Amino acid sequence: MEELVFNVTPDEFDGGFVAVAVGESIVTQGDTWDELRDMVMDATKLYFEDSVAPQRIRLHLHLEQVLATA
Repeated sequence: MEELVFNVTPDEFDGGFVAVAVGESIVTQGDTWDELRDMVMDATKLYFEDSVAPQRIRLHLHLEQVLATA
């Protein structure tokens, strides 16, 4: 696998971020962006411990805003 993509969303209840891998069973979270990056790296290393790890990890941040018009 050349690249593993994580969809990242802000955790609206506890703060921080949640990352979910696309196509793999990896989910992790972090209170800050830097902590999330570290947690993603650790979770990926553990998940691929007995197989070939991806060469790159992409964090894709999803932000959603609702704007009132009146």
